[in-house]
Amino acid sequence: MNFRIDLIWFGDTAAPAAWSLGEVVRLDATPAAVHALVENRLRSSTSDAWLFWDGSLGLPEAKKLESLLAMPGDVWHAGLRLGMAGQPALIDAVASTWMLSCDPDPNIEATSWRLSLRACLIRTGVLRQVGGVRPDFESLAGAALEFGHRLITRGVLIRHLPSLISSPLASTPFTPIPFADELRFVYYRFGKFWTRFALLRAVLEGRVSLAQACKQFRAICRQPKPTEPPPYQHAEPIPTEDFFQARVTVLIPTVDRYPYLRTLLEQLRQQTVPPCQIIVVDQSAAARRDTSLPKDFADLPLQVLYQDQPGQCASRNAGLQLAEGDFVLFLDDDDEVKPQLIEAHLRNLHRFGADVSAGVADEVGAGPLPENFKFIRASDVFPTNNSLIRKSILRRSGLFDLAYNRGQRADGDLGMRLYLSGALMILNSEISVLHHHAPSGGLRLHKARVITYASSRARLNHRQLVSATEIYMAYRYFTRQQLKEMLWHAVLGTFSIRGGKVRKLLKCAISLVCLPHSLWQLRQRHAAAEMMLREFPKIPQLANG
Repeated sequence: MNFRIDLIWFGDTAAPAAWSLGEVVRLDATPAAVHALVENRLRSSTSDAWLFWDGSLGLPEAKKLESLLAMPGDVWHAGLRLGMAGQPALIDAVASTWMLSCDPDPNIEATSWRLSLRACLIRTGVLRQVGGVRPDFESLAGAALEFGHRLITRGVLIRHLPSLISSPLASTPFTPIPFADELRFVYYRFGKFWTRFALLRAVLEGRVSLAQACKQFRAICRQPKPTEPPPYQHAEPIPTEDFFQARVTVLIPTVDRYPYLRTLLEQLRQQTVPPCQIIVVDQSAAARRDTSLPKDFADLPLQVLYQDQPGQCASRNAGLQLAEGDFVLFLDDDDEVKPQLIEAHLRNLHRFGADVSAGVADEVGAGPLPENFKFIRASDVFPTNNSLIRKSILRRSGLFDLAYNRGQRADGDLGMRLYLSGALMILNSEISVLHHHAPSGGLRLHKARVITYASSRARLNHRQLVSATEIYMAYRYFTRQQLKEMLWHAVLGTFSIRGGKVRKLLKCAISLVCLPHSLWQLRQRHAAAEMMLREFPKIPQLANG
């Protein structure tokens, strides 16, 4: 298939006289120039994609570009290789331990929104649906970061591709973006409240003076925040794979939840793509075990593994070592599933050429899903109550870290390692389960997740503070500055509640009285996390073939 790709050429190096794939446009490397080009040419453009390119990087490879457009995906760039990692620094005050704030190795292909327009291939449909760079940034790097963040949060699939640049890079160091661009980035992407908070943190950290902060805030926030574009609409592919031949192992850990588990097993009988294996890892006490499951569900490829010591990571690791399928579907024992669940996950993997298909969970009593869980996008979560994974990629990431055996974020930790290994993870809101949040069993057995984010925002006497395992995870993957910002968020979050002014005032008063205790708890958990770092991580490797 022949693709038309227009080449947008930056820099002092002479642009090529001819470009076999489309037109060549010589352009100044400024946000205003790029914005004007997109505005003037986009409506009449017949190209399939635009390649933004810095002439100092040599000539791009036409065949490589065409091969990319023949695959699933929307944007490819070499931003991390060009020094965009960690930029803009001010995002740490807002999204400190967001999975996608942690940068993968710049030498591997991976999901990353930190793009550079010095080497970036963009499908024309992306520009039409989501728009181009904002013209009011001072630097093209700052405008590109806002553009990349806007794209990935609206569902555009972006991959960092270091091989996009074939020539050796110049040794000139990356110049940090202006602070005004950092502030504008936060304002455009997160709004005025978080801009104020980020400025406060910048003042406290000594990055800017109070007078400079006030001046910058007035200059930037007097302009209206741009309207957020609607979620990106992906083209529907023509199915080319026989999904009914896929070998899928379903993995379900359980503790004292047999009524829920029986409902789930009954629903697995009805799958349009039957699983080749169902592994139930039963951690219930021996005296309470229901040993009749294999007999009652003899028509299913059911295998029950008993464990005397309960632990979410040890149980899932044991099940993974026995998995015979090429894919593994993670479910919770208190899920309810539709007949098309396995088929929908497999179609999602095939549609995007992905490694992980993450679905959503409609939580009983939790209200509607957040807006960013209502469309297809690159996933920043790995929910072990509704995810399908290619088993082979676990060889790169390892299995579950035993540090989380009885604590929170085991799924987030494995998801982080999958993402950092370069795995493409797709969240698809159309693939849902009903999650009951059973009143007993699960992490409640270990007195973890007793107070949740939802309960802390709904009840006056609930304060959600990060756990020791969450602090341990931050130590493992994020900078010390990002860890510090996470702890700030934890303290300030104790003052938050949903409702009217009276409820908010009451919550603030209660949290202020409890502040010394909250700080003491955080110190205790921080110390526990540091102790964990001496013993962990303990990440088993996949042993079977």
